[in-house]
Amino acid sequence: MGIDKQSDVSANIQIGPTDQGMVRIYIEADNGTEIPMDFDPDEALEIAEELRAAAEAARDMGGKPSPKKKR
Repeated sequence: MGIDKQSDVSANIQIGPTDQGMVRIYIEADNGTEIPMDFDPDEALEIAEELRAAAEAARDMGGKPSPKKKR
């Protein structure tokens, strides 16, 4: 499976600071696999920027539209 292929795998994700001053991304797949990943704050900001860029690219490709504001 490549990064551009849709998957039926589901998982939970948690993101937060650690007691060591790192940012942890913790992923737990439905099959019980747990993946804790720790990043220094600068790396975490780079990841956040990459997520934002990917979301904008997906929106431009016809992904789910943003919810419309109620009037």
